[in-house]
Parts: sequence; C-alpha cells; structure tokens
Amino acid sequence: MTSSTTPGLARFNTLVDAAAQAELHEVCASSAWVSKLLAQRPFTSADALFAASDAAMAELTTADLEEAMAGHPPIGRPKPGDPTSAREQRGMAGASEELKAELLELNLAYQEKFGHVFLICATGATGEQMRDAVKVRIENTDEVEREIARGELVKINRIRLTRLVEGE
Repeated sequence: MTSSTTPGLARFNTLVDAAAQAELHEVCASSAWVSKLLAQRPFTSADALFAASDAAMAELTTADLEEAMAGHPPIGRPKPGDPTSAREQRGMAGASEELKAELLELNLAYQEKFGHVFLICATGATGEQMRDAVKVRIENTDEVEREIARGELVKINRIRLTRLVEGE
C-alpha cells in the first residue's frame, strides 16, 4: 500500500466519530477494535491504519475475538443483501450442491466444536480450498484455532480497510 494519504483515507479521517465508528464496524464487528482505531485518528497513511488495525487485533481478548467472529456469516451462506460477504465469498458462487452441502455439514461440526463460525479470509479462495481448510482446522485445539482465526481476521480487515481508504 502507499504511504501517502488517499482521498478515501482523507475522507475517513474527517468523518464525525459516529460515522467513522459505523464504517469501522462494517470492517470488524469488535467494538474494542473499533474503539482502538477511532482513538488513533487521523491516520497519516494507509500503512499507519493497517499497523493500528493489526496492533488492535493482537490485543483483542477472547471475548473481543468472539464478538469480531460473530459479525461474519458462515462460509457458503453470505448475509442476504450484504455485498461485502457476497463479494468475499465469491469462490462459493460456482460450487456444486454437493460441495455446498459438505461445507454446511463441516461448518456445523466446526461451530459445534469451537462455538463460533469457521473464519477464513475467503477472498480469492475456491470452495474446495475453504472446505479443505475447515477439514484441517477442525482438528486444532481451541487455543490454536483462536489464533488462526485472529490471523484470518487481520487479513479480512486489511482487505476491507483497503477498500475504505481507496474510497470504494
């Protein structure tokens, strides 16, 4: 990313707090993450925003992570009317009914084991890649899986923040 201020970043920096909070909440559902980023505005560059996002994500408690994950729909079932989750899960668009059914079954087993949705940065991933990832990750311990999910949230947040600073 660039180190200069983009028009999208300049716009974000000048939003009133309530509007900036709403935009950040669209990026990540964790209120602790949103508060940490709001407190650091204005950002001098997209890189500074990404660094603040990564640092805030690293500091999230287990409860904060659960709140962040709760904002994500299950893979293969984007929120109706939500262009962000539909765009991010585009890799499932051409999936066979068999793959969709298998992923639903794996999602339910994962959710039963860990108590939250299977979280993966789905942008650019195929349905088969997402299925294979859940098959591997369902074998993890809670602690290992929580840290993998944290890393996936970092990637998702960066993609969403990039769209925000580019003014999309």
